[in-house]
Amino acid sequence: MTIKKLLIANRGEIAVRIIRAARELGIRTVQVHSTADAGSLAVQMADEAVEIGPPSAAKSYLNIDAVLQAARESGADAIHPGYGFLAENADFADAVAAAGLIFVGPDGDTIRRMGDKTAAIATAQAAGVPTIPGSGGLIGDLGEAAEIAAGIGFPVMIKATAGGGGRGIRIAHDAAEFAALAPQAEREAKAAFGDGGLYLEKMIAKARHIEVQILGDGETFLHCYERECSLQRQRQKVWEEAPSAALSPHVRADLCASAVALAAAVGYRGAGTVEYLYDDETGAFFFIEMNTRIQVEHPVTEAVLGIDLLAEMIKVAGGEPLSLRQEDLVIRGHAIEVRINAEDPANGFMPSPGTVSELHIPGGPGVRFDHMLFAGYQIPPFYDSLLGKLVVTAETREKAIIRLRRALGELSLGDQVKTTAPLFDALARDDDVLAGAFHTKWLEPWLEANCHTLTRQDGEAC
Repeated sequence: MTIKKLLIANRGEIAVRIIRAARELGIRTVQVHSTADAGSLAVQMADEAVEIGPPSAAKSYLNIDAVLQAARESGADAIHPGYGFLAENADFADAVAAAGLIFVGPDGDTIRRMGDKTAAIATAQAAGVPTIPGSGGLIGDLGEAAEIAAGIGFPVMIKATAGGGGRGIRIAHDAAEFAALAPQAEREAKAAFGDGGLYLEKMIAKARHIEVQILGDGETFLHCYERECSLQRQRQKVWEEAPSAALSPHVRADLCASAVALAAAVGYRGAGTVEYLYDDETGAFFFIEMNTRIQVEHPVTEAVLGIDLLAEMIKVAGGEPLSLRQEDLVIRGHAIEVRINAEDPANGFMPSPGTVSELHIPGGPGVRFDHMLFAGYQIPPFYDSLLGKLVVTAETREKAIIRLRRALGELSLGDQVKTTAPLFDALARDDDVLAGAFHTKWLEPWLEANCHTLTRQDGEAC
């Protein structure tokens, strides 16, 4: 292992998770932090900590120069970006390499290639991976684009090539709507991402969102099976599970093989995820994008396979070959992860920063809680509201849901912070969820119809 000291260019629960993985590998850690995170759990746990700026992420966690300066000052020889912030920033990966440091993840060229949606689709097609019917690349003249949209068949999705996280998307149901939305999408993409490039995709009604975890060391590539992430709000995942209850063994094999083919096509190094839409009605699956980083929901894969994805990607970055073989990876049981956010689901998911006045962490067989909390912690209002991820594992999906309800009942952060835990308790009792009968557009209508089952922070009715 060539890595001796690892700098974590992130915060929150993923920073804690990386510190733990590094410690088990005998690697010292350096935690960078903003002034708002000076007392965070990651800062307390790391061997060293370096302040890199004020609370604003743009002036701290997104400040490449500050992160690299912290690495130089601390003597770190590698940087792990976690997820979010700079994790899929190709220029950052290049800058880390140019500074003579190891970037824990794929190189800048791979990030750039797979981060551009149209380039990623072309790469997938060349690798034989099924893609959604669409424009086949960037659209040019909007008049010509309207003809392409009509040829694809409405509804169509107008997507920003530089978009991500569900942003930069418009849905047109007919030609008139397309004429109105396409220019709007172009302007918004330019403003938000600095790139107004658009492409079109056929919209698949009631699609499931299924992703395959992959690992590569540049020569060997393998899959860690799939996760289902169909329960989403505003295109953001809230509940993930592995394996998907929707796939037949034949479809699972084809899906995972296609993800490995794509990883091999780009010579992938590290942990990544290939995301797909799955059509329940036809059994067809289509490539959406590749995430060139560790995912928030990686623990459900670790839970059913008994592996450590973070340790594996650190070892690969340090020059070691993959320690896993495809035949060693066998699914055992079922795992579910729910994202515990500091939000009030009964009040429009209003952010709920505050003090964790007490902390009761669920325990017992098959329960894992990845978090960044401690009693007395003041949740800062400057960042993503994710506090932790509650993960349960059991022999069957039915037993995992029962265990999830039990674990949610044990979780408490005191009375000052509202969380999304009541939402998941309600979902874990819903007939459709129990049957696995949902899709990416299922949750938002459910929220409108079932708000009365939740309790608002101010005590008022929804």
